[in-house]
This record gives sequence, C-alpha cells and structure tokens, in this order.
Amino acid sequence: MTELSKTYRLTSAEEPTDEMLQELMEDVAKAARESSAKAEAEKKRQLYETAQIIASRRSQRKTKVND
Repeated sequence: MTELSKTYRLTSAEEPTDEMLQELMEDVAKAARESSAKAEAEKKRQLYETAQIIASRRSQRKTKVND
C-alpha cells in the first residue's frame, strides 16, 4: 500500500488528479489480488483437509467391515 492510499480520502470537496486515481486504483487492485490469493489458498487447504478426513473415515470403515 502506498503512502497516498494510506492518507488520501476521496471527498466531494477535492477532486483527485488522474495520477492519484491511477495510484489508488493500482493499490486497490493489488489488495484484491492478494485477498483472492489468500482465499484460494485457504480453500485449497480446507479441501485437502476434508479429503484427508474422508479418506481416514473410509479406511476405518473398511477395517471394521473386514473384522
């Protein structure tokens, strides 16, 4: 996050320059990409964990049936 995006607030009293808007938009886009990447990583982690639980339960069920 750039210094501008930390301090600048869009208000109706002050029009941002094109350069300021470009910088703010780039910061928002970067934050969105990072957030999406984190969400995707968490989704993959949860899917893997769920698959492990299912495999473990299936294995336990097979063991009980064979006993």
